[in-house]
Amino acid sequence: MQYGLYMYRYPYYAAPLVYNYTLTPVYLASTRNPWYAPVHRQSSNKNGSELQDYGKKPYVINIDEAAKQNQTYRTAIWTGDHLQVTLMSIRAGEDIGLEVHPSVDQFLRIEEGQGIVQMGDAKDHLPFVQQVRENDAIMVPAGTWHNVTNTGDKPLKLYTIYAPPHHPFGTVHRTKADAAAAE
Repeated sequence: MQYGLYMYRYPYYAAPLVYNYTLTPVYLASTRNPWYAPVHRQSSNKNGSELQDYGKKPYVINIDEAAKQNQTYRTAIWTGDHLQVTLMSIRAGEDIGLEVHPSVDQFLRIEEGQGIVQMGDAKDHLPFVQQVRENDAIMVPAGTWHNVTNTGDKPLKLYTIYAPPHHPFGTVHRTKADAAAAE
């Protein structure tokens, strides 16, 4: 029920009503609003601050800026029960490494740089070969062998989503060698 500028709801406090012109009321965020949840927002790590895993908490980030600023081989920035988001920076001439995830689907998006992706049903049979560059997305079905190689002269910046999560909460691998040692 609406009365003037305020909407009265149980537990009978007033929350200012804001119209979005779609006939659905939008309530201003306030700690008194029971549907409000504080969200951590990170614009990027331009100031050199290290990104961390904010998993299982509401989180908003400019993923394009964060991926481009990332200097680590792999950093998990959000790990939930059903998916995980990681940032990656692959040095010129290097690759992610040939791998397969038997029960994990994977999405990769190139934010900066260029490379080549290879996929197939066996380690020694990778018939799918495609050049990739900025703004390209790569979908890797579970059980598919795959590799992404940086063919450019600057780092290949990307983010990847694993569903379900593949790495432990808080994973940070500064280099590819660190990642190999951890696995």
